[in-house]
Amino acid sequence: MTARPAARPLLAAASVTLAALVLAACRGGSSDTDTGTDASGSSEMLAHVHGLGVDPADGRAYVATHNGLYTVAKGQKPKLVGDRKDDFMGFTVTGKNTFIASGHGAPDGDRPGNLGAIETKDAGRTWTSRSLSGEADFHSLNSVKDTVYGYESGQVKVSGDLKSWDNRATLDALALAADPTGNETLLATTAEGVVSSADGGRTFDKGAGPVQAFLSWPVEKALFGIDPAGKLSRSEDGGTTWKQLSAVPGGQPQALTAVDADHVLAATQTGVYESRDGGKTFTELAPLTS
Repeated sequence: MTARPAARPLLAAASVTLAALVLAACRGGSSDTDTGTDASGSSEMLAHVHGLGVDPADGRAYVATHNGLYTVAKGQKPKLVGDRKDDFMGFTVTGKNTFIASGHGAPDGDRPGNLGAIETKDAGRTWTSRSLSGEADFHSLNSVKDTVYGYESGQVKVSGDLKSWDNRATLDALALAADPTGNETLLATTAEGVVSSADGGRTFDKGAGPVQAFLSWPVEKALFGIDPAGKLSRSEDGGTTWKQLSAVPGGQPQALTAVDADHVLAATQTGVYESRDGGKTFTELAPLTS
């Protein structure tokens, strides 16, 4: 099996630029919690979160990690979905029981070092390779109206069928967010602030506004951003202006997903947290190991 490339970094202090954070990635390989022996549905502590999502089929929350995909719920231990403990780097929910992901195969498995684009239609129990197997490792995936935007090896890639990809702009970014109305507005987080594209990621303007680590854009007038210190903000004008809402417990963020204008999930260094009041307050769904 090929060696894993550098994985997405945990965000360090707010004073450190996103570009530096991307270069300071943790190396792939087994983590202390990766035994490779847990059966489907097993419970354990979470670590190294790379993505969050909520299945519209049943409202269940999912956490994509360095060691597999898990479900979480308040008062319950995280449960591994299926039996694969791959490193899920990019992850997004696209429909009922349907997710797309990317990353690296588990060190003790037979899947490639770079998974390319993979898809599940049974809520993560089984996965099918759709394209770029052995080639691509998407660190950010975003889907709007059957168009998938991905960020891989410093380049924006776009697909309408998960089979063929159009290579677009190259830039130093950490995360993407596409306009939920389905036009070609695409945002990316950079060390200079949030940059915007009006042509589907072919070109971007200069960074503006506060530096955000991650973005989530569930509805037109509710764009959420979380900065490197874990402060959550909301924009009602596509990122032109921001209003700070709260500081998510645990500080430095690892992932952010908003289901709608009220329901927000965030992962920080200490846990996965949920807000049901538009990001004003958060409660813990699951703790994270250090």
